[in-house]
Amino acid sequence: MKILVAAAGSRGDVAPYTGLGAELRRAGHDVVLATTDAFAPLVRDAGLDFRGLPADARASGGAQGRRELMRTAAAFISDLGQGFADVMAEGTDLLLLSTTTAPLGWHLAEATGTPSLGVYLQPTEPTGDFPPVVTGARSLGRLANRVAGRFALRMTDRVYEQAVAGLRRRLGLPPDSASATRRRQERANWPLLYGFSTALVPRPTDWRPGVEVVGNWWPPHEANEQLPEVVEDFLQAGPRPVLIGFGSMAAGEGERLSEIAVRALRDAGLRGILQAGSAGLAAEGDDVLTLGDVPHAPLFPRLAGVVHHAGAGTSAAALRAGVPAVTVPVAADQPFWAARLAALGAATEPIPFRSLTSERLADALGRATRHPAYARAATRAARHMATEDGAGRVAEAVRRLAEA
Repeated sequence: MKILVAAAGSRGDVAPYTGLGAELRRAGHDVVLATTDAFAPLVRDAGLDFRGLPADARASGGAQGRRELMRTAAAFISDLGQGFADVMAEGTDLLLLSTTTAPLGWHLAEATGTPSLGVYLQPTEPTGDFPPVVTGARSLGRLANRVAGRFALRMTDRVYEQAVAGLRRRLGLPPDSASATRRRQERANWPLLYGFSTALVPRPTDWRPGVEVVGNWWPPHEANEQLPEVVEDFLQAGPRPVLIGFGSMAAGEGERLSEIAVRALRDAGLRGILQAGSAGLAAEGDDVLTLGDVPHAPLFPRLAGVVHHAGAGTSAAALRAGVPAVTVPVAADQPFWAARLAALGAATEPIPFRSLTSERLADALGRATRHPAYARAATRAARHMATEDGAGRVAEAVRRLAEA
């Protein structure tokens, strides 16, 4: 089959699909991953064909306040919608759609008659088990959680409304709203596979048929992949260090965060690795190493702990490595994943980004690295995750679609 996978957002929103695409390619399919130009090397390094989408979510990183964030998101989606039709070549047999691209991809599927399958990284279905991931981590009670979940979907529909109208005009489709399209998909039990672990989010019993939690899709890496020599030397020069990084978050706050990180590490008596990320973390010293991008898989198992922003991918990678975490959620779904890690016992209670101080970070680091219960909980979750084959489950769903 010729499969087009469409994803957009930050690196954490794209990297898992390289692992999913690689598995589908091993199963004999022709796979194209459509995303923004910044991630073309990531896609090609995974052995996949790349097709460019026109929008870049990183440009919206400075939005402040809910209204501005909504306007910025709508503009990003409109740009995405304008070029979406261009990436779908003739002969595409199946569309695999991410959380961000599905509300646009449904209309492409309708116009071309191409089957589609949802492959999401965050839970979006309303449930009584937890509130919508974009509203925070505090449960409102079963009924209120479900009501809030439906409201969150309607708010998402509003963000897509303009883009959907423009895309349907371009495709020659009759007018239809984003919300009406979504409800049609739900009534038809559109197949939706979530790429996270049941260790973090067991499947709620009140989700509709067709929705499954299959396990993570891991970016591909070689089993014998070596770390850069400077990293290897640092790891062997003393006790296990802690990695501190904020991924694509906190742009422009590198100086403040670097000072907090180094002070906290030294107060806690720990060595540290700062991962520069979008914030631009940097420090010098015998007890601190600054890095750019380094694959999580070979590095994380050799750490004493990870301080991170609780993005879905980094949260899963730390858990998979059996390493305790200190989470500093910034925005979006990050408070949700931070709370999930804490509930498992694999992370300390989250420190909200705006409340981060060197004293709070040092205290959390001391607890996470010196109380064995955190590592034991992470190890239990890692064993559970090792039994899951997320990419294989998607490949099986694709096989069933091909035979239908």
